[in-house]
Amino acid sequence: MGLGITAQTLLTGIVPLIDELFTTEEERGNAKLKLLELAHRGELAQMAVNEKEAQHSTMFVAGWRPAVGWTCVFALIMSFILLPIIHSVVIYYSAFTGEMVDLGGLPELDWGTLGPILLGLLGLGGLRTIEKTKGVARK
Repeated sequence: MGLGITAQTLLTGIVPLIDELFTTEEERGNAKLKLLELAHRGELAQMAVNEKEAQHSTMFVAGWRPAVGWTCVFALIMSFILLPIIHSVVIYYSAFTGEMVDLGGLPELDWGTLGPILLGLLGLGGLRTIEKTKGVARK
C-alpha cells in the first residue's frame, strides 16, 4: 500500500531540508529512515481506523464505502448502458419521423472525478475478499 498523496508531498518537501540540516551521510540516512518510519506508522494507523470502521454495526459508519460503490455502479450504468440506449432510440426516432430532438439536456458524468474513486474502491475490493476467505468479514 503506497503513501497517501499528502504524506508523499510532505516527504518530498522534507527530504531536501534533511540534506541541508545534517552534515554527514550517516546522519542524513538516519533522519530519512526515521521520517519513512513515521510515515509508515501513519499509514498503519489509517489501516487500523479503516478496519474498525468496517466492523462497526451502524450503517452510517460501516456503510459509506458500499454507498460510494453503489453510486459508482449507478454512474457506470448511466454512462455505458442507459445514455447510449437513449441516444440510439432518439436518433432512430429522429430518422423515422424527421423530427429533430435536442439531447443537450442529458447529463454527462465526469469520469475524471469518478474514475479514481471507482478504481480506489476496486483496489480495496481485494482486501474484502481476503477478509471473507479468512472468516473475519462481517456477516
